[in-house]
Amino acid sequence: MTFKRLLAIAAIFICTSICWGLLGTSLMVRSTGSFDLLGQTVTGVWGPVMTQNHPVIYYNVLGSTSGRHTIQPSQTNVNVSLKYEPKKKGLLWYRTYLVDFRGDYTVTNPTPITQTMYIKFRFPARDATYSNVSFTVNGAPSPAAGAMIGDGIVEAVTLAPAESAKVTAAYQSRGTDSWGYSFGDTTRIRNFHLAMATDFSEIDFPAGTGSPTDRIAAGRGWNLAWSYPDVINAQSIGMNMPAVLNPGPVASRIAFFSPVSLLFFFTVLVLFCVLQGVDLHPMNYFFLAAGCFAFQLLFAYLVDLIPLLPAFAVAAAVSLALVSGYLLAAAGWHLARLAALAQFGYMVLFSYSFFFNGLTGITITVGAIVTLALLMAATARVNWSEKFASRATITPFPSP
Repeated sequence: MTFKRLLAIAAIFICTSICWGLLGTSLMVRSTGSFDLLGQTVTGVWGPVMTQNHPVIYYNVLGSTSGRHTIQPSQTNVNVSLKYEPKKKGLLWYRTYLVDFRGDYTVTNPTPITQTMYIKFRFPARDATYSNVSFTVNGAPSPAAGAMIGDGIVEAVTLAPAESAKVTAAYQSRGTDSWGYSFGDTTRIRNFHLAMATDFSEIDFPAGTGSPTDRIAAGRGWNLAWSYPDVINAQSIGMNMPAVLNPGPVASRIAFFSPVSLLFFFTVLVLFCVLQGVDLHPMNYFFLAAGCFAFQLLFAYLVDLIPLLPAFAVAAAVSLALVSGYLLAAAGWHLARLAALAQFGYMVLFSYSFFFNGLTGITITVGAIVTLALLMAATARVNWSEKFASRATITPFPSP
């Protein structure tokens, strides 16, 4: 191994790293463009982020500033079912879901005289699609239930002192990313209970929302409950849909960090060739770098056609076959076996760590330390002056 050859190998490494940078940038641009363009399409077709508001109940009061007095339901029982159905568009998954909502509210006249109570129920979003809409007062359907979804439903009921009426609102709809229940400007919540059933186990509550007071695992999902018997400044309730591993961002990050894998791979290969006297020309390293680059290139375009994990497995197998097969023909079985192990560890396993949040940094650290320890142990007694100063001990490059 000569200094000129080391410079040539370094130049090959730099050029390959630039190609990976261009590939990662193109994937990032594609993912960002897909998110901006297709995200609006998914929201328009499927549904937006949904937040159900607590109903507003009031009666008219003469002489007051607003002309009305607002009260809270004397009893609230809400049942929500969330079914997760993510949709894939381009290089991205969108966290879409189905929601089945039913709210039972008890309205009580708190005054000593007969009052006409107005109940205003707003739906989560004006531009969402609703089915099986139902709004009843004491079991009688409201005629406005199907005609005023955008502005909400306003129904009136006359109640004698201390008399109560049961109001039920129900619907089925579709949304994206998260579902929530908000109490608005209400400062005190009494006799409130919300039961939520999910068909997914990965539960995540949005910032600013309260944790459930009870939770029970149910098959692949959860049965969650929020009970507020008498709470001041009660937090809103919400549920984020499970995180989805998006092919575009994953492929982009793998491409950006691939030069680290190639550096480890070339380091092991160069030192082995020096120690064993194998004379690999820089052109051999060029083809090896191209074989490694084929992994991310093939993976970047396979994820458009097949699921993420099969695309990763196919791309990894093709790259391993290219690199190992080339070295088997060029330098023999021993070097091909070492290269296969090194490529699998440094490139395949390292790239696979991007499928798990938070593992990439520790994977690089552990890989670097283990590699350093093995190389130090293997080269502790090597006379480097002899290895790099003379080519007499290097065996000729075998013919294919």
